[in-house]
Amino acid sequence: FTCNCHFLLFFYVIAVNYYLAIIPFLSAVEAGFFGQLQHEIEILPPEELRADFCYSIADCRSRIPKLIDAWKAYFEYLLSTEQKSDGPSASSFSIEKEEALHYLWEAHVVSIAYAVPKFRNSLKYVSGPEASFGENWANAVDFIAATHFSADLQNINYFQAFLPPRMLSESDQVSFISDFSPEQNIVLLSLCTLHKANKLTGGTLLLLWRMAMSTEAGRAVVRSLVEKLVTGLKFDPVGI
Repeated sequence: FTCNCHFLLFFYVIAVNYYLAIIPFLSAVEAGFFGQLQHEIEILPPEELRADFCYSIADCRSRIPKLIDAWKAYFEYLLSTEQKSDGPSASSFSIEKEEALHYLWEAHVVSIAYAVPKFRNSLKYVSGPEASFGENWANAVDFIAATHFSADLQNINYFQAFLPPRMLSESDQVSFISDFSPEQNIVLLSLCTLHKANKLTGGTLLLLWRMAMSTEAGRAVVRSLVEKLVTGLKFDPVGI
């Protein structure tokens, strides 16, 4: 028995991202984000695994209403900010951005929570370290989401350099991978440790983290800390 592990990993990534791309798109259509469209939108189904996805607003709403509602709320909020007649001040823009990030990450987490378990079996065909990284990253998203991280192009382009540049193999030992940078090894180890700690506490660690991130001040402190850690700057716990 042989398998194309690269293809299976590719399928896993595409399948999960379907719920982070197509579902938001259909939700935006339902929210009226693109205005009044003359025709209904329907995604062409694949030849195989048709039952793993939904393809229209009605289809998705009947099968995954929680996901549709979460993404629709995000786009409805964006529309509500555009409809305000008075020009936004710097402070109001900051508040609106923070609120938008709240809706965005809430929807993102709901999609991940649904898609990852649904396609988890695909990970058994890739290496153990690669499968573990997939699970560790999905766990980390919950923690990242709580900080309302600004997932714009500039931030994503910068921070993705600290993630693995290739698939992990069975011979890769986390934190000791020779062709990874020291930062990439540290991030891999950190993601693994975070996931283990959250599992050992039965999810209590994430609960406490979300409580700590319940205020903008708390989120700002953590975002600043993360930026300083990854850029190699010295961290001063008093003068963050």
